Amino acid sequence: MTVDQQPPVLVSDGGGAGTPVGASPHRRRRIRLGMDRFSGLYAWALIIIVFAIWTPDTFLTTVTVKTIASNQAITGILAVALVVPLAAGAVDLSVATAAGACSVFIAVLQVSFGIPTVLAIIITLCLGLVIGLVNGFVVVNLRINSFIATLATGSLLSALAIWMSKNQQVQGISSSLTKVGQGTLAGIPLPFVYLIVLSAFVWFALEHMPVGRYLYAIGGNPEATRLAGMRNGLYTRIAFLVSGFLAAVAGIVLTGVIGVASAPTAPPYLLPAFAAVFLGSTQIVKGRANVLGTLVAVFLLGTGIKGLELVSAGPWVNGAFNGIALIVAVGLAVSRGRGSIERIG
Repeated sequence: MTVDQQPPVLVSDGGGAGTPVGASPHRRRRIRLGMDRFSGLYAWALIIIVFAIWTPDTFLTTVTVKTIASNQAITGILAVALVVPLAAGAVDLSVATAAGACSVFIAVLQVSFGIPTVLAIIITLCLGLVIGLVNGFVVVNLRINSFIATLATGSLLSALAIWMSKNQQVQGISSSLTKVGQGTLAGIPLPFVYLIVLSAFVWFALEHMPVGRYLYAIGGNPEATRLAGMRNGLYTRIAFLVSGFLAAVAGIVLTGVIGVASAPTAPPYLLPAFAAVFLGSTQIVKGRANVLGTLVAVFLLGTGIKGLELVSAGPWVNGAFNGIALIVAVGLAVSRGRGSIERIG
């Protein structure tokens, strides 16, 4: 007598294929490299490898590392400043000109009025908060689209910076202020330290505090949050306050780094900051502006630019690299994104 052999029972895996009962589940496991969330880290590593091979004598040095860390700090602070209103579905185009106005303002306070460094820093931070209050008022109370509103206030701030500086470089700032931008802590450039500390605070607030959840909820569906009784206007004002404060920090650090202040110095930071934020929205937490992804993007772009500079690329490389990066970043953010990033336009 023979026993009919039955075919193995197949269990669907949800994709149309079957796995025999009793077969080891380990055979179905796939190695996940996290390309959907950590592609920026892989790209950053690839850039480092390429330039390490291309120009090892100049790229693989502590000087290069410190230069990238210091040079990208201003961009990083402004990028983090952009993340907060973007989380709420708003955009702040005034951050770079606000940083420029604060840079000139603190220099004028010291040079023209002889105000001590610590007091000058406090007053300048208050100016940043005032800028945030104005942006919040125009957007929330006057109900003007944040893109138009901050474009207008940015133009006014640019005019203010030119007026304060008389369209010239403000020179003669104190050595105590230059130490703020040029000093080190255990060999680490101070601007990089400021970036990490500020980023940690913003990251914690957005990811682990109620205010962060409210901001992302507003950015995801403002009508639903309004109907739920959430105070959308209040949290939008808070977002602009934080953005203005961080812009002031960036302006103060910028003055300390270069040792002088002028109106045209800060605005060029807007493009790379936006590129970093939109590229960062495809990293770590996909589909929304987030601090960790933004930091990865900042240093990815900064490493690429520095590498090209070391291989004797022309002065055009910075603008070209950032422009291309912004196009790619926005394209990726739109194609992968869900939520507040898609509503920015």
